[in-house]
Amino acid sequence: MYEPVANRYEAMTYHRSGRSGLRLPAVSLGLWHNFGGVDSFENAQKIVHRAFDRGITHFDLANNYGPPPGSAEESFGQMLSRDLGTYRDELVISTKAGYRMGPGPYGEGGSRKYLLASLDQSLRRMGLDYVDIFYSHCPDPDTPLEETMGALATAIRQGKAIYAGLSNYSPEQTRKACRILRDLGSPCVIHQPKYSMFERSMESELLETLKEEGLGCIPFSPLAQGMLTDRYLQGVPEDSRAAKPHGFLQREALSDQRLAQIRQLDELARSREQSLAQMALAWVLRDQRITSLLVGASSVEQLEQSLGCLKGREFTEGELAEIDKVLENPR
Repeated sequence: MYEPVANRYEAMTYHRSGRSGLRLPAVSLGLWHNFGGVDSFENAQKIVHRAFDRGITHFDLANNYGPPPGSAEESFGQMLSRDLGTYRDELVISTKAGYRMGPGPYGEGGSRKYLLASLDQSLRRMGLDYVDIFYSHCPDPDTPLEETMGALATAIRQGKAIYAGLSNYSPEQTRKACRILRDLGSPCVIHQPKYSMFERSMESELLETLKEEGLGCIPFSPLAQGMLTDRYLQGVPEDSRAAKPHGFLQREALSDQRLAQIRQLDELARSREQSLAQMALAWVLRDQRITSLLVGASSVEQLEQSLGCLKGREFTEGELAEIDKVLENPR
């Protein structure tokens, strides 16, 4: 039987999500990859246990995480039923719906029917009565925003979710969604955008919008699908994610210019006595408007490496300027 270490909260820092009372660890664990039905359950369980031992209380899922879709929630549900469920009140568990989950007209989108049915399915897969955060995973241009936000508010009123969240919403969509949810008595508490050194579009307006609306921010893909690691310092390995023809990271993304940036950033990371991944994660956390960030892990060792970012979160003005220079014009 698993028993978490007694001092699990001592080394982690926790931040309030916007103006809400919810506090999240600076690093949260995302179960997008490596926790599906095709993966080793024993390995996934070791990662989750170690994460909790290190003070990670937030576990982020979605209805279609796997593969196959839904299997990450099933695996996590097994962990809860075996031993982790004893600590349910110490956990923040989130799930999402919006992207394609199943066939037919009710397998994706932002309709009330799809979102509430999907949440019920997620709860059954995980063996839970409620999740802490239920996200609209993406806006749906074919569904009125009032209907989508109304579904989130209904989930909260029914006691199947405690908080509402948004993901992949533009600043304008976020402002409108927040107004609707406030009027419905179920304020939104968090937004999950893509953000990394290589994807900075949210800096132009979204971050300030979240501050104004009182939302927390929990970026996904802070390592740019693995580009901001030592994986690609020597090019594109044949067994890497970028070498696979149908993955989210395509080989074309690793241009000569991008590879040059990766190598220069690695040099700067080593001067800070960090790995490239640790520096990239610390860079995301440098902004006080960031509540938490999501990391994935394929092993306990990789998780430990990522958590090393917590020891080097400070940057000098010179280091930040050098990073900007590399990103704008690599040598």
